[in-house]
Amino acid sequence: MGADTRIEEPAFSGMAERHRRELHVHCYRMLGSFEDAEDTVQETFLRAWRKRDTFQGRSTFRAWLYRIATNACLDFLAKHRPEPATGGEAVWLQPYPDRLLDELPAGDADEPESMAVARETIELAYLVAVQHLAPRPRAVLILRDVLGWPAKEVAELLGDSVNSVNSALQRARAGMREHLPAERQDWTGGEDDSGTRELVRRFTEASVTTDITAITTMLRDDVRFSMPPLPGLYVGRDAVVNNWIEDGFESMTGLRTVLTSANRQPAVAAYHWREREGVYLPLTIDVLRISGGAITEVTIFHADRFPSLGLPERLPADGTE
Repeated sequence: MGADTRIEEPAFSGMAERHRRELHVHCYRMLGSFEDAEDTVQETFLRAWRKRDTFQGRSTFRAWLYRIATNACLDFLAKHRPEPATGGEAVWLQPYPDRLLDELPAGDADEPESMAVARETIELAYLVAVQHLAPRPRAVLILRDVLGWPAKEVAELLGDSVNSVNSALQRARAGMREHLPAERQDWTGGEDDSGTRELVRRFTEASVTTDITAITTMLRDDVRFSMPPLPGLYVGRDAVVNNWIEDGFESMTGLRTVLTSANRQPAVAAYHWREREGVYLPLTIDVLRISGGAITEVTIFHADRFPSLGLPERLPADGTE
């Protein structure tokens, strides 16, 4: 496309829409919030439309959109989150539905390492760790290590030198090591094997029957628990049992569950029986990280996340949907 070529609205819309999902995932990695990412993608398209005459074709249209999206995320963070997350938690964290991740273009997905990178960098443990980085090192990390951009292109986007970008990348990687579990296999718990499925089944059954003993035996010694947007991160089996399972869980009867997935992790959506309405209504979503046959992290999200995950708004009493 030459420098004097104008992109008319129908063509622009079609070109931009082809990249909506991957831009949304990019903004989600930057921001950790599904809803904030949606808003930022809309802002990206608005900025791109206004600047469409500046697209000179020196890079691909896709790379041009990524530049605009990254800057839109940096502007959002400067305005709404001037300080990164602390203490191992991000209260603004929201889950990302696997059904929408399946819309991502295949790219180099046939390469096992590419699939591993894509999976690891969308899991909640990675997202929380990223939120602890300052915005610009965060952008450098995602552009370099996730998207594979050369340092020169990242430097041009951020208006920095290549040396500055390389230095920021080193700091970002060091920061990630501080907030990710020590061993890679400890936080990439997405293996879809029979052992994982069986553990999820037992967890679901124990949750419905409020079997505290059974759930406790499934938790690893260093299990982590959080419930964004509520503050608080609990680490260790005793802390998790005392602050989650025994704090009101035992009396929680009348539950039904639906298995789902988010961030390439197994998840259990719980519905609570409401006598007056005569139906089961959304309660919580438990997203699990499983490693070595044990639950290593439980992140619970509130009922307002059900629509984005495509879950039913209610379950009837007779068990049909």
